[in-house]
Amino acid sequence: MPIQTPAPPFIQLHFEDHAALRAEIVAGLLETPAHIAPKFLYDALGSRLFDAITELPEYYPTRTEAAIFQQHGADMARLVPGGSILLDLGAGSCAKAARLFPVLRPAAYVAIDISVDYLRDTLQQLQQQHPALAMLGLGMDFSSRFALGAEVADWLADGPAAQAPRVVFYPGSSIGNFNPDEALALLKQAHAVCRSGGAGGGLLIGVDRVKPRAVLEPAYDDALGVTAAFNRNLLLNVNRVLGADFAPAAWRHVGLFNTERSRIEMHLEASTQQTVRWAGGHRVFAAGERLHTESSYKWQPEAFEAVLRDAGFGAARHWSDPQGWFSVFWAPA
Repeated sequence: MPIQTPAPPFIQLHFEDHAALRAEIVAGLLETPAHIAPKFLYDALGSRLFDAITELPEYYPTRTEAAIFQQHGADMARLVPGGSILLDLGAGSCAKAARLFPVLRPAAYVAIDISVDYLRDTLQQLQQQHPALAMLGLGMDFSSRFALGAEVADWLADGPAAQAPRVVFYPGSSIGNFNPDEALALLKQAHAVCRSGGAGGGLLIGVDRVKPRAVLEPAYDDALGVTAAFNRNLLLNVNRVLGADFAPAAWRHVGLFNTERSRIEMHLEASTQQTVRWAGGHRVFAAGERLHTESSYKWQPEAFEAVLRDAGFGAARHWSDPQGWFSVFWAPA
């Protein structure tokens, strides 16, 4: 019978503070316009729905980024140090990093995600496929603060890559979920993490670029309605966390490109006037009123290079697809 590879260790730095989460949601619901942080999209079901979104024909980022890695992976590998510790932010299914293992040849892999149960399951499956690669799961809300902490430092010190360069891998254009100031703050933290390891570390990051509205908007409002289900599922998650009574069927998904702010916005629009209640409070939503759930900023390469410099990184290199829709940047620390 086949030998069962032990499950990789898992360090959970993200513990839900239910009181803080409820307070955060309530504060957003009571503002005008109302909003809820996009992290609430990614419960276990939301994470699986997002994986389905990446397979849709309208959703170009995943396949475009994958094609860039396939075409230019060898060129990237000449800059990204082999034998590094690959730190995968928002790892999800871990599939994007796993496809690069043969090219980047990391000595250790650290998968980081806020969706702890989903990450634990996917990482265990990945360890079976790559039994010789040291792996660690890290449950973390890096959108609040990205720092590895003492437990992770201890694991790295005891492992095969104690003095290895640290490469932060942040694919999928998720940096777009942060406004420019927030993105700069996160990139500064990523720079500090890269600098905490051996020489040669850096950041390998996917960035979605500005392009025509006719391409952008269908990617966030697909014909099958998978993105709509992903967005409305946030309301089910809020109901669980807050004890609210949102009725997802009474809300319409809206995905639009805000040209002035260079960002896609996702909203949920009330189809009728309705009152949403939770313990200790409520809000009346007028018909047509919107609840802002996510922004995805689109960048010009020169502007993103400037942000990388401001974060402390050295001269960046980037690769793109023939249409110039997407770029993958390598920025040395």
